[in-house]
Amino acid sequence: MKFIEALKLKNKLFLLFLLITFGLISIGIMGAVNMKSMKKNIDYIYFGSLVPVTELNNILQTYNGELTTTIYKIKSAQISQSEAIARIDSALNKIKKNWQSYKSHYKKEHEIEYVEYVALEIKSINNYFISIVKEGIAGKDLKSISLNTLEHNAEKIHQILSKLINYEVEVARYERSYFLQKYDTLVSQVFTILVLVVIGILFISYYVFKSIQNDHTTLEIATKKLKQANKKLENVSYTDSLTSLHNRRYFNFIYDKELQRARRNHTYITYMMLDIDYFKQYNDTYGHLEGDSALKSVAKVLKESLKRPGDFVFRLGGEEFGILLTQTNEENSEKIAQGICDAVRAKEIKHERSKANAFLTVSIGLVCCIADEALDDEILLSKADKLLYEAKESGRDRYRSETNGANESTETEVAEEKIEKKL
Repeated sequence: MKFIEALKLKNKLFLLFLLITFGLISIGIMGAVNMKSMKKNIDYIYFGSLVPVTELNNILQTYNGELTTTIYKIKSAQISQSEAIARIDSALNKIKKNWQSYKSHYKKEHEIEYVEYVALEIKSINNYFISIVKEGIAGKDLKSISLNTLEHNAEKIHQILSKLINYEVEVARYERSYFLQKYDTLVSQVFTILVLVVIGILFISYYVFKSIQNDHTTLEIATKKLKQANKKLENVSYTDSLTSLHNRRYFNFIYDKELQRARRNHTYITYMMLDIDYFKQYNDTYGHLEGDSALKSVAKVLKESLKRPGDFVFRLGGEEFGILLTQTNEENSEKIAQGICDAVRAKEIKHERSKANAFLTVSIGLVCCIADEALDDEILLSKADKLLYEAKESGRDRYRSETNGANESTETEVAEEKIEKKL
């Protein structure tokens, strides 16, 4: 290694050129020596695998096995109706995937007509099973399914697919015979091409390495610029262009990271989901430009309210924002939520069509708990979404919270605060 490091760039490139040349020559020799072995392997891969036959067999086994067996099991009450529906759906998707893969293989003109016929039959049989699924979803007892119809359809598709499988096997045998006849001719052609390719690669490699030597300095400069551009691009990819808050992509990254940290340390973690009240009506009344301005104002309030390193603010999409707090207990989390509601309202952004207030307001769903290994990844998100809905249903311009995973909820209502202030 020290010897290589001591060489100048030109010598290193020359050494690399020699190594590649030796490697290509070795490949040529090995190719010639192992040509017979390659022939056996190619023959095995082509004739032994029979990919189209495998796909057709998979379809046939799915009909005769999974689908038919599922119907028999539901009729004998061995499985539930919902499980039967799920199995039928899964089997039909498997059939569709295998059939699409089979159709993607090259087909000659005289084969296309029969393949299309088989496709129509498969579609017809699949529609039969789809109708069973629909009946099951509609609540009909699947035990009443006619076994005669089932067996008739199974036998019909079995005959059609068996004929197609037999045809594919015969085609494979013919192609194998043709391949063996052309083998000797191909050997000489491949060897000639290999020699030409080796010479061509050697010729091109010489000029490529010569060009690399001349452009080494330019490449270093371009690499530095590319790193800087990538860094900027990474920052842009995690930032919402309108509000300059973190976007949903960064939320997905940081949420998992902070949740795992809280689990390890058994510390508090808080998630708030925030929505601007009647934002659609606001856009309809004042226009999208004013709507964008309102989003920026709310984003500014969030940034001013949450400045700790462990506070994360996101624009999740539209008028929906997310807030993730670490090491903040229930009381402080609720104070922050109340402060955000008050601060947004204090902006006094007129909203004539709001039923909650004369000014723009927000509703918040808040979940705070001490994380442990039993805390599910999605529980904070789903509960915050539910609490946000409750805040909206109870009048908006407020927050509703749930702490330590309890069922107890707390809400603050602006109307009550105004009455208290007047008193």
